[in-house]
Amino acid sequence: MTAKHIRGIDDLGKSGIEDILSLSDHFHEVNARRIPKVPALRGKTIALLFYEDSTRTRLSFETASKRLSADTLNFSIASSSVKKGESLRDTIETVSAMGVDAIVVRHGSSGVPWLLPRWTDVAIINAGDGAHEHPTQALLDCYTIRNQIGSLVGKKISIVGDVRHSRVARSNVKAFLALGASVTLVAPKTLMPVEVESWEVETTDQFDSIIGESDVLYMLRMQLERQQNSFVPSLREYANEYGLTESRAKEMKSESLIMHPGPMNRGVEISGNVPELSQSVITDQVANGVIIRMSALYHLLGSGSENNLESYVDE
Repeated sequence: MTAKHIRGIDDLGKSGIEDILSLSDHFHEVNARRIPKVPALRGKTIALLFYEDSTRTRLSFETASKRLSADTLNFSIASSSVKKGESLRDTIETVSAMGVDAIVVRHGSSGVPWLLPRWTDVAIINAGDGAHEHPTQALLDCYTIRNQIGSLVGKKISIVGDVRHSRVARSNVKAFLALGASVTLVAPKTLMPVEVESWEVETTDQFDSIIGESDVLYMLRMQLERQQNSFVPSLREYANEYGLTESRAKEMKSESLIMHPGPMNRGVEISGNVPELSQSVITDQVANGVIIRMSALYHLLGSGSENNLESYVDE
């Protein structure tokens, strides 16, 4: 069953995740073409409402929309009526009245994507809400892992760093668990979520103890912009205890992966040359972002059927 919204991983469930990953195999082929474009969403209009700064996510959604032949409506806070005091509700109702088919929203407040269906009937995709969720990042991470080392069933994935403030971590935990992986959160106790006992994961504050047994080391950015207080004594001490250095990377299994959602703080959670190691798939994550977001948009606005998609892909 095709979801109406992708506000969080729970909107999809295991079957929805697998549907989008399967669609992505088709769109991977499209993106490898000399002209990577299909008319699958011709006539559709997608509004991109980013209330927070973004590079990778915004550009990948815009690129995905264009490669599906959809039109885009870009919303810029700096030049919008939000600066004049326009409310979120008024903005959503105004954009909806322009005849859009979907709204991709990023907002600094947790829960915003769940509010929007009160004011609009269009499909909603969450591009990151506060420290809550970032579902399409989780989908592209699942796709990247599957392409590199196969099924996630039985894989040991360690998510390392500022879990407390990470919307990526919350969505990834749900997606990884749904696909059969086991997850360990690695962070000082001050950077663990308050509600972590309900997450069905293992936790540790000893980074070195899990490096050799992990199939994926997923390094999180220290999100200083979301921290109202100091959660670690210093960034230098944090890097010493939880940074992925070249010496630590040598302790990994040869087939294990290094991942990071970006942007990276080189020298904090990851050392300067580590992203260039052969085990790093960080650039693959960025490339797969376009593919996954094509799949997510088609899943919501297309037929949702692989059989119908093949008529576009084979053109």
